[in-house]
Order: sequence, then structure tokens, then C-alpha cells
Amino acid sequence: MIEVYTDGATSGNPGASGAGIVIIKEGTRKTYSIHLGMMTNHEAEFWAIIKALEICHKDHPEDIISLRSDSQAAVQAIDKEHTKNKEFQPLLEQVMQLSRDFPYFFIKWIPEKQNKAADQLAREAIRQTQ
Repeated sequence: MIEVYTDGATSGNPGASGAGIVIIKEGTRKTYSIHLGMMTNHEAEFWAIIKALEICHKDHPEDIISLRSDSQAAVQAIDKEHTKNKEFQPLLEQVMQLSRDFPYFFIKWIPEKQNKAADQLAREAIRQTQ
């Protein structure tokens, strides 16, 4: 099983955005800091999850994915496979499509204090473009 921690951050809302991803497999930890462009904070949270799933799809397609995020909006939408927000709908559909490729996919909300590494990586992605 792979543990995946994601976070999206923006400078302004909307504003320059970044994704932070930490992937842990068998004690090995890989980190990613990805510039996302201009978007809202909630969109950045969804995109961080999408980018993490794309990386896992490429590097770990046969593994069980246990994803953790501090975004209640994203986790609840993914958990329910539904969102009323029309702007999030295409992002949710992308997450659902990517997650179906894994044997098992779990998502869990975690408090911000448990997601500091992903948060720092997301903020670093923003700083790299400024």
C-alpha cells in the first residue's frame, strides 16, 4: 500500500497555485512540488490530488492507494462521488476516473498539522514561479 499526502496552495484566491505531494512506499519517500498556474485554493486542492494520482498511475499502477488531504471540500466530494459546485465537477470526474484504475483507492481527511510536508512543497511550487 502507498501512502499519498497532497496539498494545494494559492497566493491570493484566486492566485498563483502549487501542489505538494508526498508518496511513501515501503519506507521510501518521494516528494513533488508542482506549479499549477492561476486558480482558486479549492481547485488547487483537487489538482494536487489529480497530479498525485497521475504520478501513482505511472509509477505504481498495481498498488493500493491511501490518499490523505487536509481539504474537507475535496475529500467529501470524492468520498460521495458528488459535488454541487459546477466548477469542481470536471475535477471530481478526473479524480474518479484516475482512482478507478487502482485495485483499491482510499481517501481520508487529515488535519493541516499532519500535512505540513505537502503544504511546504505546495508553497515552494508557488515561490519557484514568483
